Amino acid sequence: MMSLYLAVLVLCMSAVYAAHMFDSQLEGHWHLWKNWHSKNYHEREEGWRRMIWEKNLKKIEMHNLDHSMGKHSYRLGINHFGDMTNEEFRQLMNGYKQTTERKFKGSLFMEPKYLQAPDAVDWREKGYVTPVKDQGSCGSCWSFSSTGAIEGQHFRKTGNLVSLSEQNLVDCSRPQGNEGCNGGLMDQAFQYVKDNAGLDTEASYPYLGTDDDLCHYQPEFSVVNETGFVDIPSGKEHALMKAVASVGPVSVAIDGSHDSFQFYQSGETVGLTCFCLFLSWSEKWGDKGYIHIAKDRKNHCGIATAASYPLV
Repeated sequence: MMSLYLAVLVLCMSAVYAAHMFDSQLEGHWHLWKNWHSKNYHEREEGWRRMIWEKNLKKIEMHNLDHSMGKHSYRLGINHFGDMTNEEFRQLMNGYKQTTERKFKGSLFMEPKYLQAPDAVDWREKGYVTPVKDQGSCGSCWSFSSTGAIEGQHFRKTGNLVSLSEQNLVDCSRPQGNEGCNGGLMDQAFQYVKDNAGLDTEASYPYLGTDDDLCHYQPEFSVVNETGFVDIPSGKEHALMKAVASVGPVSVAIDGSHDSFQFYQSGETVGLTCFCLFLSWSEKWGDKGYIHIAKDRKNHCGIATAASYPLV
């Protein structure tokens, strides 16, 4: 009985101590943030999450103060990841499985000899891109990158923009080496579509954000097929620029583990010219779901390390 009493006493003292550490001026902001992002915690968790949130908020404020003095080229902002440590964020949202060697290899991209890449091209303006999606708490970013590239190539060929099923890839591409919510590779997703001779639409096979269901692909709802895929030479940012300019949106894997990704809001991460990328973290993140990565031919954030696109 004594040991139980002492344990409860320690918990109560910790909760009181944590409460005194909170910034009282942020009380209203904390409740507004929780309501906006539909956050609900167990009473034993809320104090911990509040402490993380305040720490992240102050870190963001310091960064943006430096930005106002010209020390950074981009701004940060509190978002729905505000109650997560960076370690939690990395574990939850970075679902790309980096391997020493790709299980499947596509044809190698050959740069068009006489193509002068334009200074800027925005495939959203040309109808190649569906609205930003949300992967939720499933590490399935690889599937969203894959469908985005396939959607763009399907539009290029047919003139029809159709949202394709990430859940189809999550549930069905394990034989190619993908691991559902535990991560995967875009090339393996492209290989699945080729092997399967199709991929269902989002409407017929909606996203659940889980990976505990059997594959239920239905060929009658497939609108796209592939003949293969093309790999950009690893690390060759100039080749990536040529590919984006000549074929449309390209799937890339980037290092999104830093705080600058967790709370990115606007601006260019480095440099004066950039690639524009959308991530499957909803429009609540970043610049309405997008981030601008430096185009400096230094492979910033590994943007050209594992780039590829499907042949539709």
